Amino acid sequence: METLAVKFFFLQDKAPKEIHAILTETLGEHAPSYATLKNWVIQFKHSDFSTCDAPRTGRPKTVTTPQISDQILKLILGNCWISTKSVAEHLGISRERVGSIIHEDLDMRKLSAKSFPKCLNADEKRQPCQSSEQLWEFFSELSK
Repeated sequence: METLAVKFFFLQDKAPKEIHAILTETLGEHAPSYATLKNWVIQFKHSDFSTCDAPRTGRPKTVTTPQISDQILKLILGNCWISTKSVAEHLGISRERVGSIIHEDLDMRKLSAKSFPKCLNADEKRQPCQSSEQLWEFFSELSK
């Protein structure tokens, strides 16, 4: 929005100081700084009137697509003991991103090195206990 106003005043042959004074009076503390206005005017003088940000080098944006989330979920459901390192290597993304997807997007957590949904219902909570009790009874019978 401010760039359009700066463009307008630039095309009226106003100096950067005049433009800054007008915008400061109009926008108050939300007005762009004088240095920013000066850079825009220089850019406009070189016939570069684009107001869009150009792509920049550096750290890429973190984007989670539904396909990546689905692939991670399939890997976890296929092998609940799989590590985030293995998932990351399999999909070619960072371990931090995999961990973020598991915890934030899939709403899962590790429970004794096994991934579970965060909100287990009562039956799902009882199942590991019952399995443990059955194993205990089985091994108790074997040792007698």
